[in-house]
Amino acid sequence: MKQIFTIVIFTENKIGLLNRVTSLFTQRHINIESLTTSESEYTGIHRFTVVIHELEDKTFKIVKQIEKQVEVIKAFCFKDDETCYSEIALYKLRLDELSDMKELNQVLEANEAIIKEELGEFLIIEKTGHKEATHQLFEDLKPFGLHGFVRSGRVSLSKTYSTFSQHLQDLETHSKEIITVN
Repeated sequence: MKQIFTIVIFTENKIGLLNRVTSLFTQRHINIESLTTSESEYTGIHRFTVVIHELEDKTFKIVKQIEKQVEVIKAFCFKDDETCYSEIALYKLRLDELSDMKELNQVLEANEAIIKEELGEFLIIEKTGHKEATHQLFEDLKPFGLHGFVRSGRVSLSKTYSTFSQHLQDLETHSKEIITVN
């Protein structure tokens, strides 16, 4: 049965790597639901967070293929309950179309959203949470005349000790063993 997986990929920051990684998904007819890239907590190492809805065995196979890319240091696969994750969404409303600010504030409070900025004739609202929560606010704001909406990709951290930290420690230990042997 298909399920949601978060694939976290630690890489060098090299031109063309994102294209090669996304091509691996395309070649296997796997749709990417969300893709976020950023610096990681390690200098010179970047993190890709890829969300897919796929079969478990097919997901593990693509993770192994990703790790074969030269600039990929390590890739990990997580189920939703193994990560703490969130997304951010922004919503734009026209101020002149808002007839009841009290009602809008009640909707925002119920959805734990905030007014990020008032830009002359527009109001920008921000909501952080899971996709379902940002979508619910989207639905709740439709009656107010929604004029813009954007949602980021998922950002996530594993709930366990950093698997990448452990990987780096293992690499360092292995390197010391090689140096000691030589």
